Amino acid sequence: MAESPSKILISACLLGQPVRYDGQSKHVENATLELWKNEGILVPVCPEVNGGLPVPRPAGEIQGTAADVLTGIAQVTTAKNEDITRFYLSGAEHALSLCQQHNIHAAILKENSPSCGSSTVPDGSFNKKRILGEGVTACLLRQNGIRVFSENEISEAAAYINAKTAKTEQTT
Repeated sequence: MAESPSKILISACLLGQPVRYDGQSKHVENATLELWKNEGILVPVCPEVNGGLPVPRPAGEIQGTAADVLTGIAQVTTAKNEDITRFYLSGAEHALSLCQQHNIHAAILKENSPSCGSSTVPDGSFNKKRILGEGVTACLLRQNGIRVFSENEISEAAAYINAKTAKTEQTT
């Protein structure tokens, strides 16, 4: 008996939900995403909103690294130096809980986000500069064995998911 496709965690803004700090979305038009959406395997999440932040909200940036935020060494702050770390941590934990609840092994998250960035994030200066790094949620998911892809890596995510599904079917 064929197993249903694995569910995939995805940043809600990529599906057109206006949950970003500025009240906007970053909707991605992609045939694979559309197929997955129609199959009902996408699990949308906005860690910042799920963590308790409103829409719109002041932008947050990591002062240090995401790994240091997770261990309590670094913070996420607004440009006015308000500490909003607890919201980012709560949202990351919520995303991880969704992955555990739905047996999710892959996530497609919004690049350049202090929550979801998988390879680049704001540099902490609030000057719209980006640096190599990952967001708090992306870091926590990776620490727990979940593969994280950006919206620019949907084909790579599909290949990973297809390979994982094929491997699972071979063992059942």
